[in-house]
Amino acid sequence: MNDFQAIADRVEIEALRGEFSDAAMVGDYDRFVSLFTDDAVYRIPEAHIVQTGREEIRAGTERLADEWEYFVQTTHPGAIEIDGDSATGRAYVSELGRLRNGTSIVNYALFNDRYRRTPGGWKFSERVFEVRYFDTTPLAGSPIVAWESSTSSSQFADPASAERLESAAAALAANGFTVEILDDAAAARSRIKDLIPAGASVLTGASETLRLSGIEADINTSGRYEALKPRLLAMDRATEADEIRRLLASPDVMVGSVSAVTETGSLVLPSASGSQLPANAGGAGRAIWVVGAQKLVPDLSTALRRVEDYALPLETVRAEKIYGQPSAVNRLLVLNAELQPGRGTVLLLREAIGF
Repeated sequence: MNDFQAIADRVEIEALRGEFSDAAMVGDYDRFVSLFTDDAVYRIPEAHIVQTGREEIRAGTERLADEWEYFVQTTHPGAIEIDGDSATGRAYVSELGRLRNGTSIVNYALFNDRYRRTPGGWKFSERVFEVRYFDTTPLAGSPIVAWESSTSSSQFADPASAERLESAAAALAANGFTVEILDDAAAARSRIKDLIPAGASVLTGASETLRLSGIEADINTSGRYEALKPRLLAMDRATEADEIRRLLASPDVMVGSVSAVTETGSLVLPSASGSQLPANAGGAGRAIWVVGAQKLVPDLSTALRRVEDYALPLETVRAEKIYGQPSAVNRLLVLNAELQPGRGTVLLLREAIGF
């Protein structure tokens, strides 16, 4: 065998080992089993796993994959010894992941391999996974939810399912919020009249949800409440700045919305000026947030992505029309829990409304 053939064989075997990890990571099981000979054996002695033949290897690999919440495997090149149409080799492996039962795993291992030249190229005739280090210390991280850029708008705009809304409501309640799931904005508009006593000082936040639902007009023009927004808009910013600040910070009731609510029970409120955040955070005696079903996201990292990638561009269009300048996320409030029973109420709608 000439030197060129030996080099080509090594390159092909190295590519074979790379294909193994790639096919496993992306769940391409047709490609995965095509890397083995028909009579190949795949063994993991520590787990008492022996799989013989492509059908067993495929079934076993799919079964193992179903048990993982997330899984990452990295393979590093090792030795290759070629002897005609057969070869042996080693590859060094690091893995981490979390099983669906909550068990975390980090391990370092060897693949001890036998390869065979076939009409379709080099294949695994035997692959043995030998664990050298094993750790079940809980992993602090989590998988990133994949949001394709071409479809992120619809994903952030579509209403969440009834099951997800119920799950989020339970998480919010566990974090101290009072939660009601309502059919639509009309139901929220009616419910707010019951929640706010006549004569209370009420501040409405800048919110398309409140505007589109009619809640903003009900509060600020009905005469039923001491509506703070019309009063604030009429005050002089230069001479009455201190009074404006105090009125913004401590109304009897704050009514607004949020840009995201997580399935873990947190509310996320961005702001350009920060003026309405103190009342939301705790300055108001009570706070009521009306939240469309499209604002439900899995976790905080996705919530922040929704704020930046979806809500902010829409808010910028609105701000430029009204104020002649773009919006910005200069302040960000995350409410993870409500410590005062009954202070914070989330009206979670089954329909999409607002940004």
